[in-house]
Amino acid sequence: MKPLPVFALIDCNSFYASCERVFRPDLLRTPIVVLSNNDGCVIARSAEAKPLVKMGQPYFQVKDLLRQHGVVAFSSNYALYGDMSQRVMTVIEGMVPAVEVYSIDEAFADLSGMPGDLDRLGRDIRARVLKHTGIPVGVGIASTKTLAKLANHAAKRWASHSGGVVDLRDPVKRNWVLKKCEVSEVWGIGARMTAHLRSLDIRSAWDLAHADPWRLRKQFSVVVEKTARELAGTPCLQLEEVEPPRQEICCSRMFGQRLTELAPIKEAVATYVMRAAEKLRKQRSLARRMRVSIRTGMFNPDEAKYANGVVVQLPYPTDDERLLTRMALEAVARVYREGFRYSKAEVLLMELCQRGEVTDDLFAPAQTVKAERVMGVIDGVNERWGRGTLRSAAVPAAAQWAMRRELMSAGFTTQMAGLWRVSL
Repeated sequence: MKPLPVFALIDCNSFYASCERVFRPDLLRTPIVVLSNNDGCVIARSAEAKPLVKMGQPYFQVKDLLRQHGVVAFSSNYALYGDMSQRVMTVIEGMVPAVEVYSIDEAFADLSGMPGDLDRLGRDIRARVLKHTGIPVGVGIASTKTLAKLANHAAKRWASHSGGVVDLRDPVKRNWVLKKCEVSEVWGIGARMTAHLRSLDIRSAWDLAHADPWRLRKQFSVVVEKTARELAGTPCLQLEEVEPPRQEICCSRMFGQRLTELAPIKEAVATYVMRAAEKLRKQRSLARRMRVSIRTGMFNPDEAKYANGVVVQLPYPTDDERLLTRMALEAVARVYREGFRYSKAEVLLMELCQRGEVTDDLFAPAQTVKAERVMGVIDGVNERWGRGTLRSAAVPAAAQWAMRRELMSAGFTTQMAGLWRVSL
């Protein structure tokens, strides 16, 4: 007999802030915030910082307030967060049969058919992740993915009682949590949908679980219907161990300072092409089209505003960084206009396909085997020695337009210079 489905959601607590704290034990109980690109807004907060500052608040507005309350601010250190995420996921994968990495800080696990006390397993996962990575996590266990997500929310909300683990397979416990959680706290129910549901007097997760699923499907969508069925205990979502290939790949960044000349903008675009092409090759896809765009800041009333982009039809489906860079630089030169202060560029790879999906006529141009070998060598060198070790000549080693990250911590796990130094 096939075992009943059981899912767990393992979610890192205040992940970005926790990563910063791992290598700064002196900040164990100090409130921490992490800032967005160019140190713009607050995008992550430790538990101690949440009562003091709201998500999304501009840093320049709250800088003095944070200093007054002893809050330590960090610039985003994405290399550190990515490496720590990989370490957390590796620990989890060693303890459960199957894992779906849902985001940088959370993963679903399939516990179906696992023997023993699953509540104890959840606590063992928490203990091992903390021991091996220093990152605290919460664990939610249930018969569906949506309920597991809600169980994880409950584990954090009532941490003093749950110990960081909540198992909602018990109907009594599940019903209690469903009644205590607002519908807005359900996975996938956003602000707009919350308003629609409240107009139907669906205010709690319990109300949604007991709503007519066919009516929800007819009035809203199949996604809302599946959410309601999952809350009621009927599995509708399966574990996706292999992430499906993306249909589009985008790389965009705000510049660290306003740019007025074409040359540094070209450097930025070439850098974004490099990063997008790396992601393209990693999922073994090819791009048929590419959009390149630039724009000025849109909120300063004293600055002239301009935004433009162009879609480039590639000669054949490709992942060749050299071809993509050449055509992107030609494109940005076409949309660039003098007299503006540019704040952002974007590269979007479109109409992606997997190798072997496209059958052109016999005489149509195609990417050469030589180009694929060159890209393989570039990826191999960069994987071993670090991103950008081997790169296009259009990509600078250092740039004036790079993101402003004045408060960034060291590369504790990604750079030799960032390694801890211990003196006896």
